[in-house]
Amino acid sequence: MSDKKIKTTEIEIRDFYGDKCLSDSVNRDGGVRGKPEGYVEIYEEDENGKRQLVGKHNLVLYQGREQLAQRMMNFENPLVTSTKDEFVTWFGLGDGGVLPADPLDPIPPILTDTDLYSLAMINATDSSSSDIWTITDADHPEVGSYKHPFDSVEFETDAMNDDSYLVVKITTVIGVNDANNYQLSEAGLYSAESSAGGYGLNGSENFTLFSRVTFPSLIKTSDRRLIFRWFLYV
Repeated sequence: MSDKKIKTTEIEIRDFYGDKCLSDSVNRDGGVRGKPEGYVEIYEEDENGKRQLVGKHNLVLYQGREQLAQRMMNFENPLVTSTKDEFVTWFGLGDGGVLPADPLDPIPPILTDTDLYSLAMINATDSSSSDIWTITDADHPEVGSYKHPFDSVEFETDAMNDDSYLVVKITTVIGVNDANNYQLSEAGLYSAESSAGGYGLNGSENFTLFSRVTFPSLIKTSDRRLIFRWFLYV
């Protein structure tokens, strides 16, 4: 048995959206929650404990909000690419969140983004994953799966709103066999019509990027285990 130590990096991602859409401030521990924007905290945990690497905003995209409107009303909008039967259920990674010449300076997401800028293949053999490609093209440079399932979804109370259950916490673990040899710098939540493993072969099904975050590059190797915690405030 190998005695090799495995580092654990924990990334907390918080999305906020609501009715105070003119607000410019988002604070993880208090303040105004308004426009479709969130807050990201990245930690790395080693034998000496946990240390924070970065804290920053992320963005719920226009197309994610369009899909949410359809889902809420159970009514199809023929003018958008998503469908009313989609729900947020998949996680994706990429290495296009920074310029190659400056891997520690993220490019902020914009509301009109429709996908991650450069997709990372997460796992070639995991049967629980989706968006499976057995061929390659410009957007899918490796054979394998490009969407990872959530490990858990929990409802939490929101202290800023009378302790109502308005917080959805999504946890996704990127293990030692996932997304290796990438300099990861972006991540996203996707909606789709199914959460079944193996869903979506060679682009046969639709995945809609709901929310995107960029962050300084993290070199993913087989001795690193990443934990993403993504909070949605409704």
